[in-house]
Amino acid sequence: MTALGASNPPPDTIAAIATPPGRGGIGVIRVSGGGVGPIIAGIVGKTLVPRVAVRARFVGADGEALDEGLALHFPAPRSYTGEEMLELQGHGGPAVLRLILARCTELGARLARPGEFTQRAFLNGKLDLAQAESVADLIDAATTTAVRAAARSLSGAFSTEIRALSEALIELRMFVEATLDFPEEDVEFLRAADVRGRIEAIAVQISGVLARAKQGALLREGLAVVLVGRPNVGKSSLLNQLAGDDVAIVTPIAGTTRDAVTSPIEIHGIPLTIIDTAGLRPTDDPIEAMGIERTWSAVAKADVALVLVDAAAGGNVAEDDAAILDALPAALPRLVIHNKIDLADLPAGVDSRRPGEGARAAQAERHVFLSAKTGAGVDLLQQEILALADVHEDMEDTFLARERHLDALRVASAHLASARAHFAAEKPPHELVAEDLRGAHTALAAITGEFTSDDLLGVIFSRFCIGK
Repeated sequence: MTALGASNPPPDTIAAIATPPGRGGIGVIRVSGGGVGPIIAGIVGKTLVPRVAVRARFVGADGEALDEGLALHFPAPRSYTGEEMLELQGHGGPAVLRLILARCTELGARLARPGEFTQRAFLNGKLDLAQAESVADLIDAATTTAVRAAARSLSGAFSTEIRALSEALIELRMFVEATLDFPEEDVEFLRAADVRGRIEAIAVQISGVLARAKQGALLREGLAVVLVGRPNVGKSSLLNQLAGDDVAIVTPIAGTTRDAVTSPIEIHGIPLTIIDTAGLRPTDDPIEAMGIERTWSAVAKADVALVLVDAAAGGNVAEDDAAILDALPAALPRLVIHNKIDLADLPAGVDSRRPGEGARAAQAERHVFLSAKTGAGVDLLQQEILALADVHEDMEDTFLARERHLDALRVASAHLASARAHFAAEKPPHELVAEDLRGAHTALAAITGEFTSDDLLGVIFSRFCIGK
């Protein structure tokens, strides 16, 4: 079924190299559209059995051999795009793939835009919009957990839940909007149908889907974790410990780190980018000052801050360290890391405390005691980072989600909350309840693409790779 509000795909034929740039054992060229037949005749020169890989010689305009490989023909509508398609699988050299692609364009195809194959699959009803987005997410997945979640979305698990909620809302809208035509019976009619209870049940289900979608968004986007603190508190050593490699230079000389050093890591399937920064202290060195400026720039973009202090203070936070904590953005989640417990003869552990003064005194802080040198307590830090990000260990039913999915679920939830509030009145304003239910339904339908603007489609598919 073609998505509502979307125009029919253009009738022209598109072609693209579908394998990554560079040399490889195999390269694939995909062609889709109404003009596939002449391209098969011009390059392969023989009839292809549908959906059967046939060994063939790929030839140029004068019959010269360009390559040799496999050709597959997919008649419409039983293809990825829903249109007639051709796949040519040859050797993976960039030059030979460009020659074959040029031959396709000579025979009437044009170069495909990024994501155009998947966009046509969506417009022809082969995938809904959430499934189409999961194609790109599967390609971009950085961890095995993210791969499984993206595959779950591609199989339709996320869409199935959204459609079930949409159908429940459609049924509710039927009851409520019927009362607009028979106002004298509206209260008893809605009470008999338990409309209020059903609204509350749907709201609970949406809350559950939203919680799992947030987990999926973490799998997709990951977390930016910034290490901040005074010079020589062990930020670079902790980065190396978390990364499992010597990615940052470690010396006893204060101010060694002048620029932000980043390293991708994975904790329980969640991708993290750890950012080591220049130590914070007053300085007249213009280069070090530039490094400190970049530290604050990294802090502004971070999802979590790890503020390192020296455990030699016996678990206390020194005045200079407290000033750094107070200078962090108020909304930025943070952990206070007491490093070098091996030198201070302190055990690894975690505690929660409420500062007695300063800008952060109103909220509790989590303090982690560890040694970046020996690794003692680093496992506790990993657990605290995940807890701070509200990551659940069981992610078997998680699906990858994008920010637009989260926004749509929040909008639907807000509309249902408004509908429940209207029912608190002695005589509920059913016109407003009906409008809230319509708003919730429209928000959910935007996730799967039932109601989607052409502009949004352009933004979504333009971010795909060419050939997909």
